[in-house]
Amino acid sequence: MPLVAGVDLGGNAVNYTLLDAQEQFLIETLCEYPARSREGPEVCLQQIADGLAVAVQLAGIRFRDVAMIGLATPGPASAEGVLSARGSTNFVHPGWAGFDIRGHLASKLAKPVAYLNDGNAAALWGQFVLFGTGSQATSVSAIIGTGLGGGVVIGGSIVKGRKGFGGELGHVLVPFQTIPEIAGLAPECNCGRIGDLESLCSLTAIERYLLPHFLQRHPGHQLGTAGDLRSAAKLVRNLAESGDRMCREIFRVQAHALGLFFDQMINIFDPDALIVGGGALEASEEFQAWFMDEVRDAMPVQREEQADVLLHIMPNGDTAGARGAALLALGAVRQRVPA
Repeated sequence: MPLVAGVDLGGNAVNYTLLDAQEQFLIETLCEYPARSREGPEVCLQQIADGLAVAVQLAGIRFRDVAMIGLATPGPASAEGVLSARGSTNFVHPGWAGFDIRGHLASKLAKPVAYLNDGNAAALWGQFVLFGTGSQATSVSAIIGTGLGGGVVIGGSIVKGRKGFGGELGHVLVPFQTIPEIAGLAPECNCGRIGDLESLCSLTAIERYLLPHFLQRHPGHQLGTAGDLRSAAKLVRNLAESGDRMCREIFRVQAHALGLFFDQMINIFDPDALIVGGGALEASEEFQAWFMDEVRDAMPVQREEQADVLLHIMPNGDTAGARGAALLALGAVRQRVPA
């Protein structure tokens, strides 16, 4: 019976899990290892291998029993796991430009490797939790982090698109001018678009646009003296969770942008569920409930038949990428093994 591994490579850490043929995860908690991606491919791939050895030992299995590895990384990258020639925030070392991370990891581990974008991987996990294997349901997931990733899952399959860039939900334009709290703001994304979802709903958006904008409206706020904006932006979520008025206003803007985006997804896909995840919502249940209520309130009125679409928080958010990658690998193994 096949065992597979899930590996989620981030900028600073690699997250691992193991999955058996009965769809039971052998590691229930967060299992991380330093990534060292900024030191280039050679160092980082060795880190992935070393951490996988630790994860296998933790799960009480042998590495030779692992049939396939599912790998998730931030984009942009092709469907085959070739990183963009322009690099990315997490892959700044010049050695990553155009690097075939899937192929090189497969060679290093002497195991087949299945690849997908980390946002797509989390979306696959969210779909599995809500609907299980074999469901024909459709779900749309938005994963809020440094940027905004996500994915669309239809009938258990992730939508990858022609070149592997399907589900780049952060770069969908939203009618941000309708959000009253940010009148006059023109948020620009790293991709060059003004007013896409990532430009408003991400940690980068807080640092570049939302925090400076709201600090002008709240003179004397403690974050105005917190040092540089990057450090201050990382404090906004915790302060919002504790009830800070200004920081709640910032998250209300993000929820409003997400509501406008989900309205578009409802009209395009008529989905069974909308899912929100990422570090921004690794918070208390009270804060999560408040944020999701704000998202729902910001969504334009739907036609009666679509007004009951399910809105969910991504479960096990910190391990979602690794779990989704493992599910991808298990599906690939099942296609290879005769029934």
